[in-house]
Amino acid sequence: MLDRQPVLEGEHVRLRPLRADDWDALFAVASDPLIWEQHPAHDRWQKPVFRAFFDDALANKGALIAIDTASGAVIGSSRYQGLDEADGGSVEIGWTFLARAVWGGTHNHEMKRLMLAHALGSVAECRFLVGESNTRSRRALEKIGARLTDRREERIMAGGEVIPHLTYVITRESFAQDPLAG
Repeated sequence: MLDRQPVLEGEHVRLRPLRADDWDALFAVASDPLIWEQHPAHDRWQKPVFRAFFDDALANKGALIAIDTASGAVIGSSRYQGLDEADGGSVEIGWTFLARAVWGGTHNHEMKRLMLAHALGSVAECRFLVGESNTRSRRALEKIGARLTDRREERIMAGGEVIPHLTYVITRESFAQDPLAG
């Protein structure tokens, strides 16, 4: 059984379960409109929209807050969501956002490596759903070895807009063969 709220620590990033008292620090990161520019929920930088996102993260009990190990600063969050135990098990890793100060560096790579290594000890596959037009996130997933599948999903965003999402996967086998696993 997958523990969706572990504490995971790497050289640059520490992940721990999201708590209600993380609101101020996490909203300080999320309130940057450029983080959400290509995201389907491009208004998530607004306080009431982010409040709904934050409350949902707490309620689903799979959210992790990302902390820079050098500074101790909150730099973003990610989630384990949609655990499916059929066919060896599958879980979605996503809902990830990071402060622009750590974009393009080692933080996202390490965060995904930690989350994948943890999840793939319990499930056969990790899924990543990304808005079809979110090229920034799609490139980041391809960079870590995620494979685009033919699975598509329509997600209803805040405001009722339906956005097509693509599904990428990393399997236990592909993770073991990829440099991200190291």
